[in-house]
Amino acid sequence: MRRIDVLGLGLGLFLAGGGLFVALRLFGLDGITAGIWSQAVMVIGVIGWLLTYLLRVVTHNMTLNQQMDNYESAVLQKRLEELTPEELAAIQAKLEAEKASS
Repeated sequence: MRRIDVLGLGLGLFLAGGGLFVALRLFGLDGITAGIWSQAVMVIGVIGWLLTYLLRVVTHNMTLNQQMDNYESAVLQKRLEELTPEELAAIQAKLEAEKASS
């Protein structure tokens, strides 16, 4: 994420919190109650975002992990394409022998 993206996201969240505060004030709540509720909603939102992040970490569904998996697959595919037909047949025979023995 670029620095300008972070600044834009921070500004957007700041404006969303302020907008929620103003909306609650227009809804009829006093300033203190509207401030408490707008902060509560924003904190719950941050906790929800944190939980989704932790879920991606635990399930290894993060961008870096996906990039590494794609890279490994591409390297293995390239190595497979570079094999001669004789080498490929030898590997297949070895795999079939292992499958039969187990």
